Amino acid sequence: MKILVTGGTGYIGSHTVVELQTAGYEVLIVDNLANSNIEVLNAIEKITGKKPVFELTDLKNTDDTYNLIRKHKDIQGVIHFAALKAVGESVEKPLEYYHNNLFSLINLLGAMMENQIHNFVFSSSCTVYGQPDVLPVDENAPLKKAESPYGNTKKISENIIEDTVSATPLQAIALRYFNPIGAHETALIGELPIGIPNNLVPYITQTAIGKREYLRVFGDDYSTPDGTPIRDYIHVVDLAKAHVVAIDRLLKKKNKKAFEIFNLGTGNGFSVMEVINSFERVSGMKLNYKIVERRPGDIEKVWSDTAFANQELDWKAEKGLDEMMSSAWKWELELKKSGIV
Repeated sequence: MKILVTGGTGYIGSHTVVELQTAGYEVLIVDNLANSNIEVLNAIEKITGKKPVFELTDLKNTDDTYNLIRKHKDIQGVIHFAALKAVGESVEKPLEYYHNNLFSLINLLGAMMENQIHNFVFSSSCTVYGQPDVLPVDENAPLKKAESPYGNTKKISENIIEDTVSATPLQAIALRYFNPIGAHETALIGELPIGIPNNLVPYITQTAIGKREYLRVFGDDYSTPDGTPIRDYIHVVDLAKAHVVAIDRLLKKKNKKAFEIFNLGTGNGFSVMEVINSFERVSGMKLNYKIVERRPGDIEKVWSDTAFANQELDWKAEKGLDEMMSSAWKWELELKKSGIV
């Protein structure tokens, strides 16, 4: 069975492609390479023994998107990662985020409906919950006003998918993930942001390796035990495996509703300082960091209730924080060895 993975050369996308190919699926990647590298295809081939088919396409372009899907009529399902994803940047460039994330989704769903492709897994986010009233947050929690344009694009995207499901034969699963970190155990693929990282862990490892002068910790005056924000961090491989389970669920018609939503996290919250301490523990290095002002769009604390995903998907995150940080550091060391900056 052929699965289309949009954004498949990106961080989570590439790890999911590896897990899909390992599970026996044929994979077609579409990406515009705006925040990823074509060399990832070679790394995927080294890990799995098979190079996925690749199409360079920008899903914001309606004609190109429809032509792509018409060309590959044998697609059985779609996993949609392709999106801009930096909270802080979305506050500065809201129109760019709305244009990119919503137009690409609308084009993709339209092309899928035209070609009778009805299985869709969507890369959503815990940002749709805003700052929850109750923690841990489960799938029935009310969706708050988004704290950032990025979060709002995920919320609106879910609405678009839900309305499309109601009007068409589309069957969809939205996976609301918490904070993916870490890298593949081979250190052949991992998080490689273009330019200055927006996420915590690559900024930590780039600071430790000498690419960045120091790590900025955005605020230490939150209402948390050490004053820094708390997040639910999940290893990217655990996350990738959940996508295989989700697409498999749709293809085998095991879904209970036409549109299902699952939280993907560990169910544990760690503060920024706890992540820094974990990195120092596994690497044996002291990290240069400075406390700076809070960052617009950031929420104080959030972690997941994963009981529904654990039960319904028969899936559970397995890797702990130290293992996540160790794999991220191994990846950074491999990048230095291979001369990739």
